[in-house]
Amino acid sequence: MPPSKAKDHQAAAAPPGRSPASLKTSMTAEHPRHPGPAGPSPDPRPRPRPQDDGPADAFPTDPDLGADMSPDVGADGEGVACGPVGPIDADVPAAVGRLLDRFLAERTARAAALDKTFADDIAERLARFTLDGGKRTRSQFVWWALRACGGGTRDAEAALRVGAALELIQTCALVHDDVMDGSRLRRGRPTLHADVEAQYPGAVAPAHGPAFGESAAILAGDLALAWADDLLAGTALPPGTARRVRHLWSAMRMEMVAGQYLDIQGQATSSRSLTRAIRTACLKSALYSVERPLALGAVLAGADQATATALCSAGRCVGFAFQLRDDLHDVFGSPRRTGKPLGGDIRSGKPTYLVAVARARAETAGDRHALDVLERSLGRADLPDSGLAEVRDVLVATGARAAVEARIDRLVAQGVRRLEGADLVPDGRGRLLHLMRSAAGAPPTMGGSAGPPGTAESFLLPQPPATRVEGTTR
Repeated sequence: MPPSKAKDHQAAAAPPGRSPASLKTSMTAEHPRHPGPAGPSPDPRPRPRPQDDGPADAFPTDPDLGADMSPDVGADGEGVACGPVGPIDADVPAAVGRLLDRFLAERTARAAALDKTFADDIAERLARFTLDGGKRTRSQFVWWALRACGGGTRDAEAALRVGAALELIQTCALVHDDVMDGSRLRRGRPTLHADVEAQYPGAVAPAHGPAFGESAAILAGDLALAWADDLLAGTALPPGTARRVRHLWSAMRMEMVAGQYLDIQGQATSSRSLTRAIRTACLKSALYSVERPLALGAVLAGADQATATALCSAGRCVGFAFQLRDDLHDVFGSPRRTGKPLGGDIRSGKPTYLVAVARARAETAGDRHALDVLERSLGRADLPDSGLAEVRDVLVATGARAAVEARIDRLVAQGVRRLEGADLVPDGRGRLLHLMRSAAGAPPTMGGSAGPPGTAESFLLPQPPATRVEGTTR
């Protein structure tokens, strides 16, 4: 499953000092209440409640990203009561983590009552994977879209539950992605299938170990998807809002699978199409990682059609930039920071936009050397580090790296402009701008106010000045 190669989760192995049993004692209820001062925090402004959804074609087609894939987004009815939102604003990932902690405790307890081996091998590993990793980027997009659209106390619990469900979808995506890619490490720890495989060194024949681990991981990913749906289904919402949330959720799940299939199909057929690379990145990451979470937050806040349209348009631009940045990380990143060996996409022959640009530029320039290097290197599982260095040189020499960097800049700038043109609560808009820049690895000061430190830019090796594209701001 997919999507996103948003490599933002820790591995499945239990962290030092935390045993599977500790999950049961630290997680006790499905519906958390968040600590903070007594009394509700007022919503920052009244929220519009449109009488209808607006026309189905209200979402414009983005010429950079292909055909429109955004359904109507609007909302009616009242939200769900919850505690004060101030503590959540201060640390959204922690609030989502507390909800996940309680929800997963209940689910792992059910698994243990069903069968101890199943609980120990699958359910507990899945809970650890979800709880111990990730920046909770998607759930933060849900929350800050809600807040930027004027949502507050009455919508808080629903937003946290939707955000937590997205984290479980991400667990499913990453666990399946690691199986399909044959990855053994995620953030410096064994992937879930590698961890399960290593659990029975004496009981499982060596020849059967890999298949056993991969099968277990597929089931674990399926379980994460089921738990995500359970969490969403148990979220109390007004009927109109619930219908719109289900619409977005259903669309997102199919988009994820479609994007991942296009990825492996392009890999198997050695696709060289720039258009297909863009569409794959859009389905695999742009929609799932940014646009859909923003749309879900807008629905929960009862945003009007124009506001939701602006958020989705900004999210698609930044989501595509997010995937392009991840492609760069795979080749030019630091293993110490990413926790994975460099060149996974190159060795598996993934049809990334970065490689498609390099091929197109080499063909236009008649650069046979560059084409030969790409031809003999892509999809070669045993490609040595020296061969990867050759590919890296080609990506720089053809200008592909600089072109992708420049496109990331343009996409983030487009997203920022569209967000700044929307009718949003100022503080929420500012937090969304920071989050978008960070997700895309853009400079913190790009497009206005400073963003948070430690953006993804620090993951990349420095680019020689001679390969910069004229007119870019990087």
